Amino acid sequence: MSDRGYRPPRVLSPLREHLRETFWFAPALTLVCAIVLWFVASEIDKQLIVYLQNEQAYDEIKDLLSIAEDTQTIVVTISSAMMTFIGVVFSISLVAVQMASGQLTPRVVRIFVRSRISKLTLSVFLATFVFSLLVLSSYESEKDPRLVTSVPFVQSVLTAVLVGLSLLLFIAYVSSTLRLMQVGPVVDRITRDSFRVLGRMPSGLPQEGPITAETGQFVHEGRAGVLRDVNVARLVRAARQQGVVLRLIPRIGDFVVPGTPVLAVHGGSAPPRRALRYTVSVGVERTLHQDLAFGLRQLSDIALRAVSPAVNDPTTAVQCLDRIVQFLTALVDLPLGAVHHRDREGAVRLVQDVPGWADLVDLGFEEIRRCAVNSPQVTRRLLAGIDDLALLAAPDRQKPLIRHRALLVQAVERTVPDAAEREFALLPDRQGIG
Repeated sequence: MSDRGYRPPRVLSPLREHLRETFWFAPALTLVCAIVLWFVASEIDKQLIVYLQNEQAYDEIKDLLSIAEDTQTIVVTISSAMMTFIGVVFSISLVAVQMASGQLTPRVVRIFVRSRISKLTLSVFLATFVFSLLVLSSYESEKDPRLVTSVPFVQSVLTAVLVGLSLLLFIAYVSSTLRLMQVGPVVDRITRDSFRVLGRMPSGLPQEGPITAETGQFVHEGRAGVLRDVNVARLVRAARQQGVVLRLIPRIGDFVVPGTPVLAVHGGSAPPRRALRYTVSVGVERTLHQDLAFGLRQLSDIALRAVSPAVNDPTTAVQCLDRIVQFLTALVDLPLGAVHHRDREGAVRLVQDVPGWADLVDLGFEEIRRCAVNSPQVTRRLLAGIDDLALLAAPDRQKPLIRHRALLVQAVERTVPDAAEREFALLPDRQGIG
C-alpha cells in the first residue's frame, strides 16, 4: 500500500472512534453546553438590567418586562412540547432502522449509531428542552422596574434560536433516515467507510528481511470479544522506547478469549505491561475503524439476504457486487498480508497482519457465488466483475479469480438443464440484466 496521503495515527484516535460508536456522549456533552450557555445568558440579562437601572432607563425595562411576559407563554409551550416531539420522532426513526436492518443486514444499525446528523439532532432537541426549563426559572413575579433583578430577554432569544435550529435539523434528520432505508446510499456508505480504512493503513516498502526472533508474548487478560482495533500510536511509541518490534498476532476482527496471545515481542525484552495498557480494544462486534475486511463482510451479507428465496431481490445483490468489485479494484495492485507501522526515524515498530488478496476475493465472492446459481442477473454481474478484475490483476493474483469463475460456470451447468438458459446465465453483463 502506498503511503501517499497517509497521516500517522494519533494516540486519541481510537478513543474518538469508540465515542462515535456510542449514542450517549454527544447528547451528554450538549446538555452540559446548554447549561453553561444558560448561565452565560442569565448573567448577560442581569448585567443588562443593572445597566438600565443605573441609567434610570425604566421605560426600556418596562418594555423588556412586556416582551418577557409575551415570550413566557412561548417558552412554556416549547418546554412542554419538546419532550413529546423527541419521543415521537425517534420512535418513528427506530422503526425505520428496524425495517432497514431486516431488509438489508442488522449491521446497518451501526450507520445510524455513528450518524452525525442523528446525534446532532437528538443533542439539539435535548438542549432546547433543558434550556427552556432553565429559562422558566429566570422569570420573576416582580413588575417594578426599580426592583426587578433580571429579565430573561437574551435567554428567550436563544430559546427561539434553538427552536429554529431544531426544526432545520429535524428536516435534515428525516431526510437522512429515509436514505438509510434505501439500498444505494447504504452500500455507498459502507464502501466509503471501507476506503477510509484503506487510507489509514500504511505499508510503503516492507522491512528488508524477516524480523528478529520472537522474545516474548503478551496474552489477552480482559473479557472475551472481537478485536476491534489497536492503539497504533501507543504501541509504536512503546516499541521504540524499548528498542523492539511488536507484532499483532490475531487479525482485527478475530474473536479472542482470555489467555489468547495478542502481541509478540521481537528483538529484545518486552515493554512493561503498563506501557501497553488500553492499547488493544475488544468489543462485542466488529467495527470499520481498522478492519479492512468488515466492509466486504457487510456487502456480502446484504447480497446474501437479497438472493435468498425469502427475499428474492437480485437487483440489490447486483448493487452490492458493484461495490465489491469497486473495492477489490482498489486493492488489485497493492501489497497485502502485513502492515508495517514505523516510528519517526522510519524503523518498523509494529507489524499487523491483514487479509491477503485471496482472502478478500473469497470474502467478496464465495458465498454470493454459492447462492446465486439460480439468479441469472447475479451470475452475469459476477462473471463481469471477475473478468474486469482479471484484466487488472497481475498474473500471480489471477488464480483466485480464475477459480471462482470456473466454480460458478460448473455450478450453473449442473443446476440449469436448458442449454439456452445456461448460455444466457453465463453471459457477462455489468448490469446483470441491463
